[in-house]
Amino acid sequence: MAQSKPLNKVFSYQSWIHAVSVEDPKKRQALGTLHLLKQLIREEGVATLYRGMIPVLQSLCISNFVYFYTFHSLKALSSSSNQSAVRDLLLGSVSGIVNVLATTPFWVVNSRLKMKGLNGNRDGETTKYGNLFEGLMYIAQVEGVRGLWAGAVPSLMLVCNPALQFMMYESLKRRITKIAKSPSAMTFFLIGALAKTFATVLTYPLQLVQTKLRHGHSNESMKLPPNAGVFQMLLYIVKNSGIEGLFRGLEAKIWQTVLTAALMFATYEKIAKFVMLLLTRQTKFV
Repeated sequence: MAQSKPLNKVFSYQSWIHAVSVEDPKKRQALGTLHLLKQLIREEGVATLYRGMIPVLQSLCISNFVYFYTFHSLKALSSSSNQSAVRDLLLGSVSGIVNVLATTPFWVVNSRLKMKGLNGNRDGETTKYGNLFEGLMYIAQVEGVRGLWAGAVPSLMLVCNPALQFMMYESLKRRITKIAKSPSAMTFFLIGALAKTFATVLTYPLQLVQTKLRHGHSNESMKLPPNAGVFQMLLYIVKNSGIEGLFRGLEAKIWQTVLTAALMFATYEKIAKFVMLLLTRQTKFV
């Protein structure tokens, strides 16, 4: 049983998901996510499920702020009378590009931190940093600034994920608000979950490649060049694991991302409504 790690090196669910997606099928049996979860606990301790929480929370705050601020700023600048799924898709894509360019370094560090100590650790190397800032500095010094944007290409391709998510969410929201003037938090939760499921299933193969590129891969075991790109990785996975290999870990990813997105949308809508109510009341008193 592995020893416990300090609290500032924990986040679990993400650690589990990354373990499922980057696991070497030759080293681990093709188990379900719950079986893999038990196996991780048995082999590496409960602490391995809670790795990198602080840097993940920091990165999530930065990433969500950049995306939501950009999306709603662009939405406010565009014509409010021209609401359509195509418009939402375009705004979501632009917001996604801005988000990727601004926040990829944080997620590169997070991916390395979450896999620290796992059997699939990068070429057996010992991670020489314990927090987000140290990770940014270390990768920049050892791998160069380019190393901070590892996996940026699939990330840019993946702007379609939040774009599809927001397109579906806004479309469902418009339909719901025509029926119910003031939808409940549970309604926003459900349409947020549906929107994220739709986007995740369509884009998961690219997310898998993104994770592998950020985490790094062993040239000896994977027989890939150190600068292997998106299409090389996709072909390698299909050749060695078949089409189903492109969806390794999808179940765990859906559980995590759908719950996160659903809670995020439900919370956002309620906070936005509360702020709007405060501003309306303040205007009346002026």
